[in-house]
Amino acid sequence: MTFYRNVVWFCKGLKEYTKSGYEAAAKRFNPADLDVDCQGKSYMITGANSGIGKQAALEIAKRGGVIHMVCRNPKYAQEAQKELKEASGNDQIFVHLLDMSDTKAVHKFATEFKEPLNVLINNAGCMINERTLTDGGLEKNFATNTLGTHVLTKELVPKLQKGSRVIIVSSGGMLTQALSLDDLNFEKMRPFDGTMAYAQNKRQQVVMTEQYAQQFPDVFFASMHPGWADTPAVQSSMPDFHAKMKNKLRTVEQGADTIVWLALAQKPLELESGLFYQDRVPVATHLPLAWSKSSPVECKKLMEILDEMATKHS
Repeated sequence: MTFYRNVVWFCKGLKEYTKSGYEAAAKRFNPADLDVDCQGKSYMITGANSGIGKQAALEIAKRGGVIHMVCRNPKYAQEAQKELKEASGNDQIFVHLLDMSDTKAVHKFATEFKEPLNVLINNAGCMINERTLTDGGLEKNFATNTLGTHVLTKELVPKLQKGSRVIIVSSGGMLTQALSLDDLNFEKMRPFDGTMAYAQNKRQQVVMTEQYAQQFPDVFFASMHPGWADTPAVQSSMPDFHAKMKNKLRTVEQGADTIVWLALAQKPLELESGLFYQDRVPVATHLPLAWSKSSPVECKKLMEILDEMATKHS
């Protein structure tokens, strides 16, 4: 089944996730959707110092939004902050240093954050190809992509302004995975496969988004797939894939487009909360005949486990 999912997913990706896939989809975009004034609204973006997170920050800053960059590396964050201010002409861009794999630090940051917030964009992620543990004993991909996202979201949602939005940048790679609850820390994975771990985390994020939409009906939630974009993260985490596909990869602008659309446009708010988006439209979260669907009980169980782990590691 794994082989089937991978083959079908890759064929789908060649058609839809590439630069040409974006260009085909963009023919139906309404440019007026992003004719939005963001003055007076604030946007928190994790992993905003590079790639599609930085591009999303730029597009929102150009429209006058207050940007809260949540970044791990102070040097890169400050360089990006300077570039964003110069490129957007917007001085309301602030840096918050935070390692999303440090659950205790994420909890502390979210608890102490007191600024008004309209949109949370959970963009930060990692794909580490060797099993690496945090100081708290958590596998680092899971700690960053899943638990860090969960803690930040759960802590900030009660503080969000009315009519707010939460966007989780997932990946189409999650289509290759069914939700698995028996090895969240990847202790049983032999040999360890960073790509598969990442895909499982991204499946978890899609389930989390659906569950958040049920738990918090006053907030709009969406997960999304940016497509295969040419970013520093792809270059470093998937060098072979990047080398083979670099001429077909999307630009960072194309990869960030749906993030910006979900954060700013009115159209998403007319649709159901909790959906998974690709190129400005909701798309299926499972491949045909892939046997990757989870029961409502399993999805609820994931959230219970994450809540327990958040309490234990915070």
